[in-house]
Amino acid sequence: MTLRIDIGGPPSGRLRFAVSPLAELTAMLHVLAEPGHHPQLAGWAADVRSGLPPELAERLSEAEFLWRSSRADFLVPARPRPTLAEELDDVDRIDDETYVAAALITTCGSNRLHFGAPSPLADATARERALDLAQARGALQEAFAERLLADPAAVRARVRDTLQQCAEAFFDAAWTGVAAQLAADLRLKNDLLRRQGPAAALASVSGAVTLAPDGTRILVDKLQDNATSVRGGAVTFLPSVFGRPHLVAVHAPGWLPVLQYPVAEAGPAEPVPLETVTLRLEALAHPVRLRLLRTLARGPHTTGELADAWALSAPEVSRHLAVLRRAGLLTSRRDGRYVRYSLSLPDLSGLGTDLLAAVLR
Repeated sequence: MTLRIDIGGPPSGRLRFAVSPLAELTAMLHVLAEPGHHPQLAGWAADVRSGLPPELAERLSEAEFLWRSSRADFLVPARPRPTLAEELDDVDRIDDETYVAAALITTCGSNRLHFGAPSPLADATARERALDLAQARGALQEAFAERLLADPAAVRARVRDTLQQCAEAFFDAAWTGVAAQLAADLRLKNDLLRRQGPAAALASVSGAVTLAPDGTRILVDKLQDNATSVRGGAVTFLPSVFGRPHLVAVHAPGWLPVLQYPVAEAGPAEPVPLETVTLRLEALAHPVRLRLLRTLARGPHTTGELADAWALSAPEVSRHLAVLRRAGLLTSRRDGRYVRYSLSLPDLSGLGTDLLAAVLR
């Protein structure tokens, strides 16, 4: 599956490498919400969580849908600023309709949720659709969506205040530790861009990012087929220490494309028995099951949600899930009338870091 970014002609001037405090804070929040994705940061996550004031911990829980499975587009800026405060000021300038739509897409966990005109702030049908999807994701998601639609200004102010509290609680100290590494990667990428050209710079970002042969498009290996354009602007590339191994892409209509990429390679995986490897490789031999795993890597899903995401029948999805469960690659949990399936990251990581990185992209 490929994300195609049309850069509108020769790539000169269409690639921007920059550092974003807000994007790195969002990567840290994702680590806290999904520590299983980042075993190398488990100690850091445990230390931060143990030191969080109770009120801040509760706030992070109530809004974690903005960064847990995917990132709300406004948290990965296309025009980075030197400070977190300046980037939060830019977020404040986004209109309510744009902010709410971006927040609901992550809250509802649906890559098929798109709002045009009228928005869910004004249209009852769009509002009910969003609330139904949020309800299917869980009580916390439903409550957050209801608050957001009822009083977007209050929720926006609370989210900003929460992020500002994170700065004092842990971000400022962590940022001091990684800023030099991010700056060094930035110098490397810009030097490659200047001396060897866009293709070399993109190759250094990730093996999943390439320049099309005609030089007019950037191709990114992602979960689904999508296309976007720089619309006369540029593609922004943001290095991340805490984001490894994820390759985060902003490509929704109305947003300039942004890629947040890891600056370091993941460590070697722990070996598993040959019999287990064989069983799991056989389970992964079907392309549909790989697609289901990549979706589940973003968070727990029900059979119906997976069927809707890939235009499959529920019985077909159930058969594939059964194969993955027998291979030990999935876990399940009942929540009322819903059964949600989750990716077993430790078991998947035993197959190798390349596979893990591909699934988590």
